[in-house]
Amino acid sequence: MATNRKIVFRNEDIYHVFNRGVERRVVFINNKDLERARNLIKFYRHQEVPVRFSQVYRQPVDIRQQILSDLYKTPRLVDILAFCLMPNHFHFLLKQNSERGVPTFVANFTNAYTKYFNTKHERTGPLFEGVFKAVYVESDEQLVHLSRYIHLNPVVSSVVKDSQLSDYAWSSYPEYLSLSKDAIIQKEVILNMFKTVDSYREFVGSQIMYGKQLDSIKQLTLE
Repeated sequence: MATNRKIVFRNEDIYHVFNRGVERRVVFINNKDLERARNLIKFYRHQEVPVRFSQVYRQPVDIRQQILSDLYKTPRLVDILAFCLMPNHFHFLLKQNSERGVPTFVANFTNAYTKYFNTKHERTGPLFEGVFKAVYVESDEQLVHLSRYIHLNPVVSSVVKDSQLSDYAWSSYPEYLSLSKDAIIQKEVILNMFKTVDSYREFVGSQIMYGKQLDSIKQLTLE
């Protein structure tokens, strides 16, 4: 699973994409930062955004809601199959829908979030490490295991307790379990490989100890 940027992004293929803050710094400091990041993900997954998200955000609520409602009906650069925002890094499982969809989405998301963060915290310069890393997902087995790895991140990193995993609002896991109405992801790609939603919950939850032993994978992806 090579992670160099000689990787070719092809339509209909799926990729595990990840990056962390420069100098391993915390980039999502509080819930307001995380909420902004989640909104940016939902916004910039689309091909033809009418204006920058920051401009939409400044509109009156009714106008903002109409702009977003119209946008969410339009074609997407990528389908987001899973994601997780952690204090100093992020993970996505992305299916590319249009030419250069994956790098365009990641660039739009990270650039917009960096501008927001730098303005808020009165800093300048890059916020994330260089070029994001990407791994081509070669099989359904790899896909479902990566989704579990991504969803286990908050527990593995001791951000939340085991019992709180399904309540972690900054990943796609609550949406997988129908506990969230965010509608950010296309969860059926993975859930269709399981008999029920509870089967997927068991697949993730029963392997929490397995997740805590994934240091080698974490070093591969984030070191």
